[in-house]
Amino acid sequence: MLHIHNGDSSANIARRASLPGEQFAFREALIEGPSPAAYKDANDGGWLVRARHLWSAYGLDLKECSEGLRAQEQKLTSFREHDEVVLWFEHDLFCQIHLIYLIDWFASREVGDTKLSLICIGEFSGKEEFRGLGELTPEELASLFPVRKQITQEQLDLATAAWTAYCSDDPTNLQQLLETDCSSLPFVSKALGIHLQRFPSTRNGLGRIEDTALRLIDDGAISFSELFPRFVEVEALYGLGDAQLWLTLRRMHQVRNPMFTIRDDAPMDKEISATAVFEISSAGKAVLNAETDFVVLNGIENWLGGVHLSGRKRVWRWDEESETLIFR
Repeated sequence: MLHIHNGDSSANIARRASLPGEQFAFREALIEGPSPAAYKDANDGGWLVRARHLWSAYGLDLKECSEGLRAQEQKLTSFREHDEVVLWFEHDLFCQIHLIYLIDWFASREVGDTKLSLICIGEFSGKEEFRGLGELTPEELASLFPVRKQITQEQLDLATAAWTAYCSDDPTNLQQLLETDCSSLPFVSKALGIHLQRFPSTRNGLGRIEDTALRLIDDGAISFSELFPRFVEVEALYGLGDAQLWLTLRRMHQVRNPMFTIRDDAPMDKEISATAVFEISSAGKAVLNAETDFVVLNGIENWLGGVHLSGRKRVWRWDEESETLIFR
């Protein structure tokens, strides 16, 4: 039996639990950077593109990252050695993107006699503000194992449609998907719905994540050690780790007109500085007040799934009033 967990946190807990089989941590951050689907026909299967992104975004060693992603793919490919594969996931966007990726991955292969099962929760008894499986004790985690459900054809089909739409260079495909019945994977609709709000707003050019982070800085969360827990409390459904929020801040700071300054002009490198002190800039204030537009001021260079946002002019944007994407 092979258990696949979203990262090391729950995998390490599972290793201390009374669970049969092998525990495997799926390590990626598909919430950021170019989608490997766009490069699936490349000799490396698209993983070199992902390794380059992870190196650029987080400062990981390029060779080690590339080798790690290849090894991960090889591990997944060995799934037929197991009588059952159990996917352990939760409700936030970070996790749901990996879930639809993995289910789609299995859907495109002949599974033979291997059973595919799913454990995917958004709450746990006794945990008032449940955020993830990594919060559970080994005993609590093990208690979920008996209630796992076999993955259905409907779930396979939905995951494939969702992953295809997420990777499309036309984000309206994802919007159209969310107008259909997505109930077989109950957290997909809400998670991918807030993904659409990551696109630059028509109001000020900031996506929801950037806007929330900048407002928290303006509200007094002036160090990263203060900002990150407050962001997680407000925007828990994104499931961002500290590395993803730090990357977001870098994109707002390393531009022509930074949204905030750092005391003592300390550099904002790839390595997280919990003690860096932020102060919103005049440009940041103007953007927050919708007096000017971040994209117009600074341009944009970012990937959201299969959509490459680039330049200062026409890009896909989220319109808060109509709750839809528009290209302008």
